[in-house]
Amino acid sequence: MLRVVLTIVLPLLLPTALYLLWVAGAGAILLAIVLLVVTVHFGASQEGVYVPPRWQGDQIVPGHIEPKQGR
Repeated sequence: MLRVVLTIVLPLLLPTALYLLWVAGAGAILLAIVLLVVTVHFGASQEGVYVPPRWQGDQIVPGHIEPKQGR
């Protein structure tokens, strides 16, 4: 039985298992890199209140951020 496992089953399953581990590992590393880049390098937070787009008269006023009112 051990001979069958070592000569038939292991050579058939080992490459597939190694490939799946490689793909999962590479995917996890790429995910971590993308999350780091997106959270660290994209824009700065803006202080203020978001005003959504609205219909005013005959035109659409695009959404924007209005600065906070000073107290």
